[in-house]
Amino acid sequence: MGVVAMVVSGKGGAGKTTVTVNLGATLAQKGARVCLVDFNMGLRNLDIYLGLEDRCLFDLGDVLTGVCKTEKALVRDDRFGLLFMLPCPQFKEINGITPQHVKGLFSLLAGKFDYVLVDMPLGLGETIDSVAAAADLGIIVLTPDYVSLRNADTMDRKLDSCGLEKRYFLINKVDMRILGEGSVPGIEQIARSMACPMAGIIPLDENIHLGNNTGSPVVIASESYVAKNFSNIALRIF
Repeated sequence: MGVVAMVVSGKGGAGKTTVTVNLGATLAQKGARVCLVDFNMGLRNLDIYLGLEDRCLFDLGDVLTGVCKTEKALVRDDRFGLLFMLPCPQFKEINGITPQHVKGLFSLLAGKFDYVLVDMPLGLGETIDSVAAAADLGIIVLTPDYVSLRNADTMDRKLDSCGLEKRYFLINKVDMRILGEGSVPGIEQIARSMACPMAGIIPLDENIHLGNNTGSPVVIASESYVAKNFSNIALRIF
């Protein structure tokens, strides 16, 4: 059975979709079968970050409501080996979905893929509980600012209360110049504040932003320092 990892953040703009895409692409480049699942009902973004928005014919809502089988809704990104995406509805939420539906979906995907990475919505609602019950680990993405740190700690406590024992955090958009000024929480302070281990640091880099907007994940340049950074993060987590 494959590993199901939920990627979460307590604050908007922390970069959980960026992490989901580039971490998934990294694992696929290493030869793994990977599925990225967009759980941002009504606000999907994975398709844009991968440049696959024109290929989404069916979505997570169609799968969970029985309109089509999972295989019909999966979209493959041929640039990264066996990397697939399962989009969610773009303009609506799915009503009547139970924790049993969610558990069944991820059980099915874990039987087909080595890694299933779930791009989660913001908030501490029922969706967190349902996916956490089916997940093997959680990845919390935060940025070096006090609001993000507080919300990341709250999210970590939430995942712990859901029984998810294996959890990691990533610090994204790190600008070493600002850290040196002491006006934002430093790496050591963040590490002391979080109860789970740190998996890595992702620098503030305009190439990551450009990749998100052009549908070309930054790790496609496999020899770049950012790609090597994501590779090391993958090794620490998985």
